[in-house]
Amino acid sequence: MPNNEEKLRRKKILEDIKTESRKQFHDSLPMAEAEFKGLFDYLDETLSERECGHTNTLTREYLEKGGADTERVLTWLAEQGGYCDCEILGNAEELFEN
Repeated sequence: MPNNEEKLRRKKILEDIKTESRKQFHDSLPMAEAEFKGLFDYLDETLSERECGHTNTLTREYLEKGGADTERVLTWLAEQGGYCDCEILGNAEELFEN
C-alpha cells in the first residue's frame, strides 16, 4: 500500500497529465473557444426550432458570417465526430464541457 508521499506523487502526475491534455486540446482548436461557444449556442437555438438536415449547413453559414476559416473548422469538427449540425452540437460541444 502506497504511503502518503507516494499518493501525493501519483496525484501530481495525474494532474500534470490532465493539464497537458487540456493544453493540447486548446492548441488544436482552429478558432477561439469563445467562437465555438457562440456556434454551439446558435446551433442549440436553431435546432430547437427545426430538425437537423443531417448536413453542416447551419454550421457552415455561421462560420462564414463570422469570418472563420470555415473548411479548417469543419474538418476539425468532423475529426471530433461532428459531421452534421446535430452531431456537432452533440459530440463537439461535449469536448468543451470536459
